Amino acid sequence: MAEERRIPLLRDDSGQFVVIPLEFELSCDDAIMRKEGDRLIVEPATAGKTIMSPTRLEEEDRQ
Repeated sequence: MAEERRIPLLRDDSGQFVVIPLEFELSCDDAIMRKEGDRLIVEPATAGKTIMSPTRLEEEDRQ
């Protein structure tokens, strides 16, 4: 089973955030976040994973 740890959800004027414990740190400077049902998924951003804005998707559809 994957390691688990309970962490606090913190809030400031810009929104909700968490402090990632050392044992869960990602070895990257950029990450992708998505929500799947009640789960929040954070994973390293890699060259193979890109997020396109709706405008960019529309541009590609026209080509």
